[in-house]
Amino acid sequence: MSENNNVKLASENTKSNFGKGWLIIFYCMIMFWFLIGYSIDGQNIVISVFAESHWKALGYENVTALHAELLNLAMYAGLIGVIAYFVIGRICMKIGGRALSAICLALAGISYIYYGHATTTTSYFIGLTLVTIFINGAAYIGGGNLVTQWFPKKKGLANGYTTMGHNLGSALYVPLISGLIGAYGMAKGMTVTGIAGICVAIVAYIVIRNTPQERGIYPDNVTKEVYEREYAQVSDEAESRWTVAKLLKTKEMWLVAIIIGINQLVTTGVMSQMVPRNMELGFTQGKTVALMTVCAIVGLAGSYGFGFIDQKMGVKTAVRAYLIWYVVALLVNVLLNNKTGGYICVAMVGIAIGAAANFMTSLPASVFGRHNFDLVYSIYFPIMEIVLMLNNKINSMALSMTGSLRGAYFVFIVLLAVNFVLISVLNTRKYNLDYAKEDQLTGKEA
Repeated sequence: MSENNNVKLASENTKSNFGKGWLIIFYCMIMFWFLIGYSIDGQNIVISVFAESHWKALGYENVTALHAELLNLAMYAGLIGVIAYFVIGRICMKIGGRALSAICLALAGISYIYYGHATTTTSYFIGLTLVTIFINGAAYIGGGNLVTQWFPKKKGLANGYTTMGHNLGSALYVPLISGLIGAYGMAKGMTVTGIAGICVAIVAYIVIRNTPQERGIYPDNVTKEVYEREYAQVSDEAESRWTVAKLLKTKEMWLVAIIIGINQLVTTGVMSQMVPRNMELGFTQGKTVALMTVCAIVGLAGSYGFGFIDQKMGVKTAVRAYLIWYVVALLVNVLLNNKTGGYICVAMVGIAIGAAANFMTSLPASVFGRHNFDLVYSIYFPIMEIVLMLNNKINSMALSMTGSLRGAYFVFIVLLAVNFVLISVLNTRKYNLDYAKEDQLTGKEA
């Protein structure tokens, strides 16, 4: 119950009554599954297999040298994506999240097939670059816009479900691609999941819609009366209140991009190299893949849990809780530096990986709202990506300088501590017109 005027707001409802919106949730969940498989956790297997298969033919001193080089290439692939994400974001403004996500998902599948046939560092780099650009465009830019339009006030809870795709990707994609590559080789094994992505894209283009109104319902599955009372009904001028120049001059845009960028830097850096790190602690590759599977399944509760905290207590509280949790997980890993620490860390990180993805959409949507969100996301996402992709450089430098990934974890801990300070000074409701409408109803200051 709100403190002022005893007004009961629809946004305070934490029930999962999404109605037709469940289709959007499941679609975004599937895209996250492919995202994790194609460009993050699947790299545990793909990088290792490519390095082991080609280091001699490509003239590298050993497997580790090529492995470090491939991590560097991954960073450059992500940085190239920065320009691409701006373009993709602008395209999304023209064609909507439905078409954008379907087209990008299909292109990601095609690129993944090409990537699987790579035999040189050049073809590997081209394949990885295309895969990274298109799968992020599908899941985050296209999917992020869909979630914000369909669930502007229940985005925390909705993302709690969609990001279960992250956990399911960690749990199921890694052993799947490991088995496919082991049985059929890198090219044919990756072709199988590439085709699967293309098939999902075709179906999605047919059945998905950009807004709930196109399905005859209202955002968050509320009634017409609630929508007219509690949601901002804005003019065309308000809809176009942001420009690229204004956003780039807005400190909240930079804070949001840096905060999410650091969160994703750490999560991607940890998850993309979790198998090699656990092998440093004494686990076999088969054992650490199995650990990721079990812990990611347990982590499904984490995706929902952090999403519920977001919905019930606000995104700022949820982000703070996530940061504390993650720091503890990494400290356990580096201080114990043994199998026991590995078991504990993998379990805690498994719970946290979905939460990191929750905030990718939830934080910018909370600060800026659904109005003009496609433009906001087209600026925010490339900036965030610049920060995110530094994870590969950190991991690569740790390997090159020490022969171990342990040093990278110390850097990640410091960055998470910095993030705690940044989220604490951010006004997470500042430009959200729907929240401003709520504040009018409850008597609070906008």
